[in-house]
Amino acid sequence: MTKTEPTTVRRWQARLDELRAAHHVPGATLAVLAGGEIHELASGVLHRGTGVEVTTDSVFQSGSIAKVYTATVVMQLADSGELDLDAPVVSVVPEFATADPEATAAITTRQLLSHTSGLTCDFTYDAGRGDDCLARYVEASKGVALDCPPGTAVSYSSLGYNVLGRVIEVVTGQTWDQALKDRLFTPLGLDHSMTLPEEALRFRVAMSHLGEPGQDPDPAPAWDLMPRSAGPYGRVLVTAGDVARLARMHLAGGTAPDGTRVLSADAVARMQRREVDVPDKWTVSADGWGLGWTLYDWEGIPGYGHDGASIGQYGYLRVVPEAGVAVVLLTNGGGARQLYAALFRELLGELAGVRMPDAFAPAEVPPAVDMTPFAGTYKREGVIITVAAASGDGDTARLTYEFVDGMAEFSPPLEMDLTPVTDKVFAASGAGPSFSEDYMPVVFSTLTDGTECCYVGMRAAPKAS
Repeated sequence: MTKTEPTTVRRWQARLDELRAAHHVPGATLAVLAGGEIHELASGVLHRGTGVEVTTDSVFQSGSIAKVYTATVVMQLADSGELDLDAPVVSVVPEFATADPEATAAITTRQLLSHTSGLTCDFTYDAGRGDDCLARYVEASKGVALDCPPGTAVSYSSLGYNVLGRVIEVVTGQTWDQALKDRLFTPLGLDHSMTLPEEALRFRVAMSHLGEPGQDPDPAPAWDLMPRSAGPYGRVLVTAGDVARLARMHLAGGTAPDGTRVLSADAVARMQRREVDVPDKWTVSADGWGLGWTLYDWEGIPGYGHDGASIGQYGYLRVVPEAGVAVVLLTNGGGARQLYAALFRELLGELAGVRMPDAFAPAEVPPAVDMTPFAGTYKREGVIITVAAASGDGDTARLTYEFVDGMAEFSPPLEMDLTPVTDKVFAASGAGPSFSEDYMPVVFSTLTDGTECCYVGMRAAPKAS
């Protein structure tokens, strides 16, 4: 285990500063776990309006990195024998239901952890600020249609993680918020980690920023637009260093630095074991999914981690177990994904011999692909996707992504050109900065039951016509 030299850390700081400015990211914090040490760095400002500087103890919104915290607590309950991962969820949470009674009876906790339950992602519901918010959220979700039948495919599901949050509450008798404090924050010494906005007021807090690509973004109209019920899938408020401390526990086989066992070595290994392959390997750089972790394969070097996004804040966590390395980046707007890609490509290459894949984009001369079999309409809860094949010489295939029903006010319909990457993978341009600052992957796949589907944003939309 080699100690990191101060000159190396200064070089990392210089690159963070340089790349952050180049990609118009107002502020960022970086934590690097290497050689058994956690190095914390900060750059930029928390709020472009006030000019308050980012420090290493500044708190950011972690977005979907929160799912790793929820999954870890679920695995603690499996460790203790209080929860059977393969038992139906309704055996623990009787009020859980979907629009399909057969699916309701079949969905398991394991499927929720691995995003194979078929539950959709984008069910947004403000269940209020009370301690009953998750119970009310699960009750409100009863009529939501599935993306696909349970066990037939991976389809990224925030709704599924809120159900897991409710599972934690029923089994422990605590709120999800308190369970995280007692089971993770306290034993791991995560004193800059919390779940409620008012708890963040004690600290320096990053403001979200929004704007067009290639320009300095402006502060968002509000700091946190998510309801309390979004917690298990999207709101743990953290420093980069605290995220690295959680990763260190997983790298240490489930033990805290003082020797306290937080999770069994078997549970740690099971979380990293591949449960499902992922057809869309580009949206979140995933090759597969475990029990909570996104899994990566960097030319034979395995890794795990998770991405996170709230409105105007973006986080990235990557862990390379064979090298004992973890890298965490938290940002508050701008070209965060470009900053992540450039910085992590350098850091993981230097520290772990990892070669991250190139940015997703079509070849200079794309392959010729007949789009006719893919033309049609695809539907999932709140979204209709229409694919039209090219109509003549010089024309390109087109995709329209339209929000409907409860999501109708989220965004106007998006019109995108499709350029072939392979015979089933296409690069969409024109999605806009809310979805992608470069090319957005669109993947056509077939579920295990034979249903054709279209993946956008790691969500499966079955073909309707």
